[in-house]
Amino acid sequence: MNSLKGIITNITVNGSLSLVHLDVSGAVFSVIVIDTPKTASYLSTGNQVSVIFKETEVVIGTGKEFNVSLQNRLEGKISEIQSGELLSKIILDTNAGKIVSVITTRAVKNLGLKRGTEAVALIKTNEIMLTA
Repeated sequence: MNSLKGIITNITVNGSLSLVHLDVSGAVFSVIVIDTPKTASYLSTGNQVSVIFKETEVVIGTGKEFNVSLQNRLEGKISEIQSGELLSKIILDTNAGKIVSVITTRAVKNLGLKRGTEAVALIKTNEIMLTA
């Protein structure tokens, strides 16, 4: 699991769902949680939380422009690649910390990824969990 620290900057509530905006080492993250400030005391502007997501939920991209809906982005440099026949583990060093991604080895080859490549980790809003 990837785990980063973030500060809650804004919360929008609709029914039993909250869209939580966070500052994660200068990057703006959005997270959907099935809780509200009324049902979860950690949901309060200014609180520090852990931002947790699976390695298999991290998309790796290269370049600066992506026309995709993924809003959670962390730029960094690849420090390590462990490739197997089907899957590869990518470690990306970012300002927020190390991010681990598991993608296909074919994607690693197609993107020309190697140690030192500048890349972006992208994480879907609904694939992130928050804990106090």
